[in-house]
Amino acid sequence: MSTFTAAQNTLTDEEKKDGWELLFDGKSMEHWRNFKQATISPKWIIKDGAMVKTKGGGDIVSKKKYENFDLKLEWKIAIAGNSGIFILANETVADRQIYSRAPEIQILDNERHPDRKLASHRSGSLYDMISSPATSHKPAGEWNTIRILFNNRHLQVWQNGVVTVDVKIGSDAWKKALDGSKFKTWPGFAESLSGRIGIQEHGDDVSIRNIKIKPLPDCVETEPAADSIKK
Repeated sequence: MSTFTAAQNTLTDEEKKDGWELLFDGKSMEHWRNFKQATISPKWIIKDGAMVKTKGGGDIVSKKKYENFDLKLEWKIAIAGNSGIFILANETVADRQIYSRAPEIQILDNERHPDRKLASHRSGSLYDMISSPATSHKPAGEWNTIRILFNNRHLQVWQNGVVTVDVKIGSDAWKKALDGSKFKTWPGFAESLSGRIGIQEHGDDVSIRNIKIKPLPDCVETEPAADSIKK
């Protein structure tokens, strides 16, 4: 049964007035292209009002770059699936892969995929750095909400209304998490001041919908409490 409703992939008048933009309208993927490519693979399809990556679709990035932003979306992963959402993705020579310098918010079937063995590899985590709480998790096949607020290098993430990440890049807490991760020796990791939003190709089907982003002006001080984030 389709889960698509007319209210999905749209902005309310209030959201439009507040500066939100749609990155997917349920009909086209005009705001996206494959990493280091001019177009998007036909293996990214639209089904039931969602962007769906089928096997071989490849990593994709937003056509626009963002520095400070508020991003909301919904995701659903296939059974035993793995994917991720990147921020600060760039395409320089140093960025050989989408993940070369871009932090990732994990998407995973936490019950079946082998990556579940590490807490920092479960859905909603800042991959290999900060673990998401179990209360933020849902089974594969169900829709999840994600909010990523990136403002003045302060990264905050909510999954299904639960805070999963709250750290400022360059802070002592960030350095500690970085030193304990595989990214410790990766040159330039998370050092870009701006970049593209990315979705990972990991061989598994993933569906994304209701992708909304609000670019934030420079030097905006906003630190909303977790209970202020409503679906």
